Amino acid sequence: MPLMTESIVEDATLEWLEDLGYTLLHGPDIAPGEPDAERNDYGEVFLTTRLRQAFSTLNPNLPAEALDDAFRKLTRIDGSSMVERNRTFHRMLVNGVPVEYRRSDGSIAGAQAKVIDFENPKNNDWLAINQFTVVEDKHNRRPDVVIFINGLPLAVMELKNAAEEKATIWTAFNQLQTYKKQIPSLFTANAFLIISDGLQARIGSLTADRERFMPWRTVEGQELAKTSLPELQVMVQGVFQQQRFLDLLRYFVVFEDVQGTGLVKKLAGYHQFHAVNAALKETLRAADQNTGDRRVGVVWHTQGSGKSLTMALRGITLLYLPEKILW
Repeated sequence: MPLMTESIVEDATLEWLEDLGYTLLHGPDIAPGEPDAERNDYGEVFLTTRLRQAFSTLNPNLPAEALDDAFRKLTRIDGSSMVERNRTFHRMLVNGVPVEYRRSDGSIAGAQAKVIDFENPKNNDWLAINQFTVVEDKHNRRPDVVIFINGLPLAVMELKNAAEEKATIWTAFNQLQTYKKQIPSLFTANAFLIISDGLQARIGSLTADRERFMPWRTVEGQELAKTSLPELQVMVQGVFQQQRFLDLLRYFVVFEDVQGTGLVKKLAGYHQFHAVNAALKETLRAADQNTGDRRVGVVWHTQGSGKSLTMALRGITLLYLPEKILW
């Protein structure tokens, strides 16, 4: 049996992502100055050509000047802190970028420029880049894997080798904290952070401490994954399947002002994600005008399972239901 190395963990992660429909690119191959460069310099964290293409594809009725305005607003976000900028970005990602443009008759029109097609995953550009170098304020850092949708760096994975005594999952956690301090521009768009040592794997938000980096214990949500499966494989297949990723991004991220702490970003756990989806499915069934019985059922919680957050997330998903069933 070959000795486990960090590169083996990284290669396995990339294979799982490729199986899920992601295009794989190697950071050094697309670095500034290379023939296939995706950026002009190492300080750029958005893949601008892909982002502009996505704006054009997803907003065919908006004029070029409106799309240019949307691009500027999304890529030049101001804010007093990283999490404030992240909240502003998340709102535009989910709701669209507000733009105004002049109609042919001279009047001013307003619109929301779509950044992602949440209903049709195949209409988006899915990309995983390993060894993606970022240089900011003379700090040169290279996260292991960065996930891009439509040119936006929405997830960062830091992977360590469990065979090395000092390289634990919390070494990966600490590495992410360093990245946030030294290359903060990479995290304006961030939705999810993943840490793993090849055996254990955890997911957290931009503001999550150690206790809030949690495992993801199921792929499809019908049953817990077998313990024989690596936690990282379950994480990748459970979170990064394209429709689940979009649903997590759209419905299962919230920001809360916590007294004494400030703005906190919260991400649903696997049990909350699947409980809300099950409740939503039953709501749709029960509300069917022809076959519905108006009986949705009960979601059972254990103490400390995050009941308040689950209910808040269910409320968010209900906002997107057809108006006729909101009885």
